[in-house]
Amino acid sequence: MRTWFWTLLLLIVAVALAVVLRSHTGNVIFLVSPWRIELSLTLFVLLVVGIFVALYVGLRLLAWLLAIPDRMRVWRGQRAQARDHVLLERGWTELLEGRFSHAEKNLTKLLGQTRVESRRVLAALSAARAAHGLGEFARRDQLLDSAREHASGNTGLQEAIATVAADQLLDQGRAQDALAVLTPLQDGGARHLHTMRLLLRAEAALNHHDRVFTLARGLVRRNALSKTEAEGLIDRSGAARLRAAAASGTEAWRSVWKDLKNEERVLPEIALAGATAFEAAGEPAEAARILEAAVPVHFTSSLVDAYARCEPDQVPRRLAKAEGWLQKRPTNADLLSALGMLCLNGQLWGQAERYLQRSLALRNDARTHALLGSLYDRLDRPSDAVRHWRLATVATMALPVLAGDPALPAADTDADPLHLDAEGEYSTYPPEATVAAVPVVSQLEDAPLSVPADYVLDPDARVLEREASNALEPDPPAVAPARSNIDIEDYFDSAPIPVPEYDAPEPTYDTPPSTSPDQGKSDKRDDGKSLPLSDKQG
Repeated sequence: MRTWFWTLLLLIVAVALAVVLRSHTGNVIFLVSPWRIELSLTLFVLLVVGIFVALYVGLRLLAWLLAIPDRMRVWRGQRAQARDHVLLERGWTELLEGRFSHAEKNLTKLLGQTRVESRRVLAALSAARAAHGLGEFARRDQLLDSAREHASGNTGLQEAIATVAADQLLDQGRAQDALAVLTPLQDGGARHLHTMRLLLRAEAALNHHDRVFTLARGLVRRNALSKTEAEGLIDRSGAARLRAAAASGTEAWRSVWKDLKNEERVLPEIALAGATAFEAAGEPAEAARILEAAVPVHFTSSLVDAYARCEPDQVPRRLAKAEGWLQKRPTNADLLSALGMLCLNGQLWGQAERYLQRSLALRNDARTHALLGSLYDRLDRPSDAVRHWRLATVATMALPVLAGDPALPAADTDADPLHLDAEGEYSTYPPEATVAAVPVVSQLEDAPLSVPADYVLDPDARVLEREASNALEPDPPAVAPARSNIDIEDYFDSAPIPVPEYDAPEPTYDTPPSTSPDQGKSDKRDDGKSLPLSDKQG
């Protein structure tokens, strides 16, 4: 459009000039001694215009010829810049794809060939990120040092290098070194969101709870941190601050509590720490109010359990409040167990039993079994108490099953004065009468119940088994070999050490006959002591 405009303007000027020159016929005389030059006015004007155009074109041509070196220099720079951009783009693409070895190769090549300082810093930082991804931390540190050398005097590039270095150190788990790198940025007044996030990660890893609390508040206020993550950080750091202040033995924890916002006081860990502090200060009513405000917002088992632990005079109020929560959560096992604990504290035995039984119907919990055992113990029901205590043990852990090692022979326990073998030669009943089950009385029914004898969980089972075996055998052996003359310490000192090199069958023990021609004979053990012939292995 502009070209057409100037062309039209030039034509108009030419037509106007031709009209003017046609109407003004005159001559132009140049007197240059000894010459006299006379021209028409039209020719003179045309000559002036021609000379101007020729002079303009000549000067432009001369300037273009003189600018050839500069243009060549610019062309070479543009060509080098294009090559740098190709390497940088390729390296970044491979870095984002996770091809760290190829990315480091291209970026290192770019670092060696480019002449632009800022581009060198960028290439060194990107290559350091690729080396970090490969786990080459020594090479990464060298590339970061190279980037610092090329960025000397440029504040923006120095902050970028510090940020990248701190991020990589945090990924490596070196929070203290990352904090040392970020501290100059913080002291210099840098308040970038990414820098604050890195500072938060470093302070949280070092358990600097005051700094974590302040940084998390600032980031959530600027919408630079998700609400869930911010609440978790504020909850943990605020509770740690309260516990540390309360452990100092002063009233400093009250100022920490007053510094908290209302929405922060209902966070689970902060509410627990605050309630504990008020309980220790002798203010259980304030502790109850803190927990009552926190439970509806963040209903957790820890808050409910803490609310159930109170003095008897606090039971009526807390029980009424907890029953109100139960109307909204009738199938919550933790709340039912907490109500049972409250009733136990208030000595409301019937209600405690109902709540604990309802909780067990929903979940088999060791703590609930233990509470029921304590309740039945207070009610003088020892059998039920023992049963629930055993169930609490079973719910907590599985008892191990010990398997025999075939490489080791059975221990020689014949001469043990404290050993009672149900099937050995010193038994008070014949070995043929093997008792498979012991009749015991069930704790829940009056009818006898036959269950296998369990000497681990029921110590009385061995006595019951012995009595049952005596009842089955009317004629026990007349005389059992006397063992009172063998000391327990001598037995363990003289017990042979089993040697696993031979493949001998396991030793068996013969039942001593009532009359034996070899009765009273002795044999020598490995340690030189004499034993009756009946004590030898078959």
